[in-house]
Formats: sequence, C-alpha cells, structure tokens
Amino acid sequence: MLKNYKNTATERFLKYVQIDTQSDPYSDSQPSTEKQINLSRILVAELIDMGIEDAHVDEFGYVYATIQNNSTKNIPTICFCSHVDTSPDCTGANVKPIIHKNYQGQNLVLPDDNTQIIRLLEHEDLAHQIGNDIITASGTTLLGADNKAGVAEIMDAAYYLVNNPAIKHGKIKILFTPDEEIGRGTQAVDLKKLGADFAYTIDGETLGSLEDETFSADSVKITITGVSQHPGFAKGRMESALKIAAEIVAKLPKNTLSPETTEGMEGFIHPTNINGMVEMATVEFIIRDFTVEKLHAHELVLSEIMNNVLRNYHNSKATFEVHEQYRNMKEILDKFPHVSEYAMEAIRRSGIEPNRRSIRGGTDGSRLSFMGLPCPNIFAGEHAFHGKHEWVSVQDMEKAVETIVNLCMVWEEKSL
Repeated sequence: MLKNYKNTATERFLKYVQIDTQSDPYSDSQPSTEKQINLSRILVAELIDMGIEDAHVDEFGYVYATIQNNSTKNIPTICFCSHVDTSPDCTGANVKPIIHKNYQGQNLVLPDDNTQIIRLLEHEDLAHQIGNDIITASGTTLLGADNKAGVAEIMDAAYYLVNNPAIKHGKIKILFTPDEEIGRGTQAVDLKKLGADFAYTIDGETLGSLEDETFSADSVKITITGVSQHPGFAKGRMESALKIAAEIVAKLPKNTLSPETTEGMEGFIHPTNINGMVEMATVEFIIRDFTVEKLHAHELVLSEIMNNVLRNYHNSKATFEVHEQYRNMKEILDKFPHVSEYAMEAIRRSGIEPNRRSIRGGTDGSRLSFMGLPCPNIFAGEHAFHGKHEWVSVQDMEKAVETIVNLCMVWEEKSL
C-alpha cells in the first residue's frame, strides 16, 4: 500500500458519475455532446486546485494537464488517459450511485428497479470481491464506471503525487478524452501539445489486467436501392429495399461469426442498425477480429451474402462501403516491449499478479498507438459496462491508483 495514502478516488467517482456525459453517435459536433464538457471543466478546476497550473479543456473537449518532473534523470514523458463520456447504449442521466459495503457474495438487488439483479453466478469476478465495497447504480441507469473509474483513479494518483514530492518521477501528462464510446476519442487530440513519449489508458476490467492486444475494427455500410411501386399494383414490379436488407441480415451465419457465438480470439460480423423504406434502405455492421487479414475475410463473406441476395432482385442494386475504425495495438506495442513490461512490474509492486491479455474490443489506446503514442490499457476495475448491472469495487479502484503511482516510479528507476 502507498505510504500516507488517503483514498480520494471513491469520493471523486461518486461525484463524477452523477454528471451525465453520454456521447451521441449521430451528432456531427466535437465533442458530440456539450454536456461532456461539464465534467471536463470540473476536472480542470480540481487539477488547478491541486497546483497543476497548466490544466485546461480545449475547444474540442480534451483535458490536458502536466505534473512536472521532480527527478534529475532523463525520463521519457508518460501519459495517463481516460475518457469522460459514457455509452449511448444505456442512459447516463440521473445516476444514483450506491455503495454495498462488505460484500458477502449475495445477489445485489438494485432498489429503483428490483427486477435488476446483479447475480454472483452471472458476474464471476464478484467471487473475488468478498469483504470489499461494491458500487452500483440504482437500477434505472448505467453506473458510468466505464470510464469514470479510470478518471477518478488518475485524479487520485495525481493528487497523491503532488502531495508526496519525495516520490521521484518524470514529467507526467494527463489526458481526458470525449467521445471514446462512439469511436472518436482521439479524433481531435493534439499529440504535439500533449508531448508524451508513451501512454497508458486506464480503462480495463479485472484487477491486475494489462491489455496490450485489441481487436482490429472496420465498419461496413450497405445501401440498397430497391424499386418502389404502389402496393395495390406492385405484382412483378416492386422490389422492397427494406426486405432485401432484412434478407441480408437473415442470411448471416447462425452459429459462427457473431458476438453471441464467439469468444477468445474469434472475430465476428455484427449488424448494428437497419433503417429504410421500400425504395432505399441501409444496414450498418461492425467487423471485428485480431488481424486485418481476418477482417478482410469477414468482409468478403458479407459482400458475398449481399451479392447472392441481390441476384434474386434484378432491378435493385447496392453499395458496400468499408471504413477503418481502429487496429490491433499489438502491432505497435511489440516494437516497445518495455512499455508493457513496466506496467506489469507496477502491478506486481501493488501486490497483484498481473494478467496480460487480449481484449475483445478497443480503447483510445488502439488509435493512439497508431498515431505514434504507444499505449496499452491498464485495469480500472470496471465491470458489466454499458448496462444497468455495471459495478466497480472501492478496493480495486485503490489498487489502480497504487499501480499508476508505482508505474511512475518504475519509469524513474529504469531511466538514467
């Protein structure tokens, strides 16, 4: 445990989650919702109050701050990053956080909707939380631990470092991003202004986890142009774009290549939106796997399904648009193995056995790595994110703070 450590992460977290910061995938603004900046401004004020004078939020909703070097060594500048937005999948308005103290393995019935029950059998990591204090929402909203747990942990670590100058460290950069949940977390980040050499997102799940391999990701949009006719006179003429779209979705593989049938290192094709009318319809997909080659293979499967369906509709046509979203950070991090090794050492120093693993998703670190800032992902303790059963434990958050501080110390010790 850190010497003279007084937990401020919990108090900060309980405050942060009550601020609605949900992002909006259908907004073209940057950030996608103005309400995200409500939290960013609070973070800046708290950082300045700590004595971090350069803390500010820019016009795009990014928070930048610097803890200055207090060592005589030549130490690379490292950055800790989390995102302020919460998922559009579940409401983040009027969050009521609840602390369930001294958890003893019972099911957690959420009081504002007693049909929402966090069951031990469905949340295996709860078995490791006996005696800990579990924070949940009240049953009608998500909690926001993804990623306000990470935000609170970085803020608490910053507070600890500023108030314990005997701990030697290099220059530390803090970055809080908007719109990570909708894939735009690094869209307008200024890496030159940030000035970091390496970074870590604090946005992982289970205690002790270090994620340095992610999915690679593309999106696909199929736009179908059908033939519209008056339904009373449509025989032999109408070709409904909406029905063609539904037929494409229906012909996706049933037992493979879907989120509900895959795990581990398996990828998938996942329809996320279908919209339209008789004359025109669109179907949107996300494609996921750990290599670009497999992404392209899945896209070929989808393209062939589309073409096979269209063969039965001679007067209709479709376009197939692929957009790159992010790539597997492992391609970059393998070139800088010490970045992950230092993180594993910091986790060990915190009394935890590190669990180096792949993640079936992506973080801001995926994009940052390919933008020139190698960036693995460290645990924040968040679980069951994007839904009403989301939870985090106070003790896991404390260990994340300890890991961040230890990581700063490791970088200083390893430098000349």
